[in-house]
Amino acid sequence: MAPDTVKRAVVLCSGGLDSTVAAAEARAAGYELYVLSVRYGQRHLVELAKVPEIARALGAKDSKVIDANLRVIGGSALTADLSVPKDRPAGEMARGIPVTYVPARNTIFLALALGWAEVLQADRIYIGANVLDYSGYPDCRPEFLKAFEKLAMVGTKTGIEGHAIRIEAPLLKMTKAEIIRRGVALQAPLHLTHSCYDPDETGRACGRCDSCRLRLKGFSEAGLTDPAVYVSSGSTH
Repeated sequence: MAPDTVKRAVVLCSGGLDSTVAAAEARAAGYELYVLSVRYGQRHLVELAKVPEIARALGAKDSKVIDANLRVIGGSALTADLSVPKDRPAGEMARGIPVTYVPARNTIFLALALGWAEVLQADRIYIGANVLDYSGYPDCRPEFLKAFEKLAMVGTKTGIEGHAIRIEAPLLKMTKAEIIRRGVALQAPLHLTHSCYDPDETGRACGRCDSCRLRLKGFSEAGLTDPAVYVSSGSTH
């Protein structure tokens, strides 16, 4: 923690639903927010465009965007010329690791957040990782987050001097409906969030990719109307 006793947290925010609610959780825990986003060559850049407004709405102390072009290595439908899966039933989404997995993305994101946290003397990094409603991404699992926390202890000046930087994933085991209800309770700016992996040229969500379908299902189960603008809402079953 900073010597002046101010509680600071670096919050990884993509402009999506989960990371925005995670940021609201950090605010509710009394942390001064430092919002970090990464422009990594993702096809859904409209999501990133939402971050400055989200940061302002949450009263963040600072907000930064770092460029790390993962299109150079590709390997994902989000960073290469591969098709984003559409209209997959829930059972199919729950099996295997989808082509929307971006190799080593959260490892890179957390490393960048760790660097800024060390500079700020922040003792927390918040991430919107979730293992229930998401499609088996290995870098969203609790084992990965715990391992990264250990890495932070041995690989930083802060850690070697005995000051731990903890990784907080408050949404890890929540359903999408629970995340949405929690966001409403925390007055998170859900209306500013964007979740689609394959928006059209005007920024409208497709309504058919895994991320859209999970979001629509979550709002439906929470008994709320999704404020996002869709080309098509498809079917959520």
